[in-house]
Amino acid sequence: MFDKVTEMLAKYLKVDKSVITRDTDVRADLNADSLLVVEMLFTLEEETGVTIPDEKVEELTRVGALVDYIESEMKK
Repeated sequence: MFDKVTEMLAKYLKVDKSVITRDTDVRADLNADSLLVVEMLFTLEEETGVTIPDEKVEELTRVGALVDYIESEMKK
């Protein structure tokens, strides 16, 4: 899942995938605006079948937290 998320971030934000780590903050470190984050999360939801509630979006700013959340929801 980490690879899928980093590939998507690299594509959406036009950054080198190698600079993205589990500790990367999507907004602060990659300069992603809110609209871009919403678009990316919508695509992730479609691809994984995991719904990310609006209240969780604000909490899941780090790549690792996002990956962990998706993986835990996929196991349910």
